Amino acid sequence: MRIAALVLATLFASFANAAPAPKIPPGAQVATFAGGCFWCMEADYDKVPGVIATISGYTGGFVANPTYEQVSSGTTGHAESVEVIFDPKKVSYEHLLDVFWVNVDPTVKDRQFCDTGNQYRTAIFWHDEAQRKAAEESKKKIEATKPFKAPIVTQIVKAGPFYPAEDYHQDFYRKNPVRYGFYRRGCGRDARLKELWGDKAGGH
Repeated sequence: MRIAALVLATLFASFANAAPAPKIPPGAQVATFAGGCFWCMEADYDKVPGVIATISGYTGGFVANPTYEQVSSGTTGHAESVEVIFDPKKVSYEHLLDVFWVNVDPTVKDRQFCDTGNQYRTAIFWHDEAQRKAAEESKKKIEATKPFKAPIVTQIVKAGPFYPAEDYHQDFYRKNPVRYGFYRRGCGRDARLKELWGDKAGGH
């Protein structure tokens, strides 16, 4: 469980309203990924050319409109996730999959780096058959070319309702760069990515 996140949840409790769902521009598409801390996944995808917007939120569970505290308890079935709105004319879904893999540790179940619990599992949530097929092919490619021996345990599942997280979680790495940097370094995220993926590792 993220210590920094729990502290912030207390500090910002009075502002814990869910962020409004963003409007999807004509021609844009949506991809949804779970890779542990959604602060980090949002930061990773925001730097990809062709990505229009990212939204931190919760999906994959069975509780409607969950709060951060509920999801953090590990009892809602939701995973911390990021919804990526992208322009398919500028970036392909396949490239977003490539970005996903090198920014997660796909070898562990119900954990990412220093965060533990099913809310921190890795998953690709597909929105249509084209995305499902692309995700499955991407996983096969990773299995065949991965520079480590451990098996891939990342889920590939159909996307369900996505609930935007509270407003203070959105763009957290921009709003609170010092705290974000302290969390990311302290959690060992980039060090583990480098260990797994070598020069291909994501992060920053």
